[in-house]
Amino acid sequence: MNILLTHSNHVFYDDKQRQKMEPYPPLQTLLVASVLRQQGHTVQVCDVTLEAPEEKLRRSVELMTPCFVIVCEDGFNFLTKMCLSRNRELAFWTASMAREFGCPTAVHGSDSTDHVEEYLNAGFDYVVIGEPEETIRQLTAQKSPNEIAGLACRDQDTGRLLRTLPRKLRTKLDELPPPAWDLIDLSRYREVWLAKHGFFSLNLISSRGCPYRCNWCAKPIYGNNYNVRSPHSVAQELLHLKKRYSPDHIWFADDIFALSARWTIEFADAVEKLGARIPFKMQSRCDLMTRDTVAELKRAGCLEVWMGAESGSQRILEAMDKGTRIGQIYQARENLKRHGIRTGWFLQFGYPGETWADIESTIRMVRRTEPDDVGVSVSYPLPGTKFFQIVSSQISQKTNWSESGDLAMMFKGTFSTDLYRALAHALHLEVRNPEKTVAIEDAWAEVHRLRPSEPLPISEVA
Repeated sequence: MNILLTHSNHVFYDDKQRQKMEPYPPLQTLLVASVLRQQGHTVQVCDVTLEAPEEKLRRSVELMTPCFVIVCEDGFNFLTKMCLSRNRELAFWTASMAREFGCPTAVHGSDSTDHVEEYLNAGFDYVVIGEPEETIRQLTAQKSPNEIAGLACRDQDTGRLLRTLPRKLRTKLDELPPPAWDLIDLSRYREVWLAKHGFFSLNLISSRGCPYRCNWCAKPIYGNNYNVRSPHSVAQELLHLKKRYSPDHIWFADDIFALSARWTIEFADAVEKLGARIPFKMQSRCDLMTRDTVAELKRAGCLEVWMGAESGSQRILEAMDKGTRIGQIYQARENLKRHGIRTGWFLQFGYPGETWADIESTIRMVRRTEPDDVGVSVSYPLPGTKFFQIVSSQISQKTNWSESGDLAMMFKGTFSTDLYRALAHALHLEVRNPEKTVAIEDAWAEVHRLRPSEPLPISEVA
């Protein structure tokens, strides 16, 4: 069978990502491609990350005349978990275009899992729910949909929605083949990275899922489950990338990288033994960045750690069910700084009940810990979360951000969207460009203008 795989996470339609220009290949898509090739299928990947997507997709279908078109989102990339409406629009367009050529279609991703009927109504024949590899393998083997776990479709006779049994998650991740890197043009990624940043970065995954229960975090694919590859297999893949593609840098796209202290030690050992060291950045939690773990991460090549600090207010962290303490934020920063590892905070404003005093606490925490970077967002209600249930009665007609820099409040928050956007701009500017004092003062003045009833800690440092 000739199968065309694609995705809808494209830089082309996202102003923030186009300015940031840190594109990564669609890792989940490439993993599915490898599984399908193992089954003897002819597989192509139409990677729309860096090109005008509609033109490239139509051209790919015309040239390949595939038996199946599958939109398989990279669920390891946090951008796809944001369920952006522009990405949804491209997925819908892909289904419609494939129908013009008489191609059956399937889709997998966080957004399609949350909105099964909308995707079927848009023209997809199947929605793959849960972990995708085995479901897509069985679907392309032309098994009856009723026999395939993890699938949603329309009953051919009645048109009614049919959902099969949930698919059990794969626990032995080492059994999966490596991603089909050869199916995309990595030289294009290299060119973009070198032109913008002076180095070339690739992505890698060592685990799937997250066991923590922050009540705003949507987990439509893996739920609260967590499965991890063996440290040796991850180090071996690092070595393969190092020899074959020579990246200068790696992004471990795990929700939680190196959750286990023992795993981290064994990983550092394997990296050293194989000579597989490549500088990398990762995502974790403040409470996991202990002295010993940070030392092992440094030994393995860690350059940068991003953590969900979220708020400088303990009251807000508890409301979020975050499970961390303010003191752990400070301790994580100290431990990382001791080893020369860059620290990035993910910050979240606008959680229900947040007061200006809570916002001031977050600003104070940022100024005292002096992170190397911050990512500022506002609370974003996605289906399947406790947070969504809390604010569901307040959600307006706009239920998704259009792109990653949208920052629109979609429920009745304490302050306005304009204020939160101004606050994000001021904090980003202060952390990333501290030498631009006039611009920083102007940015905080704009925040003050939008919140005139209470003074802001514009000049506060300690």
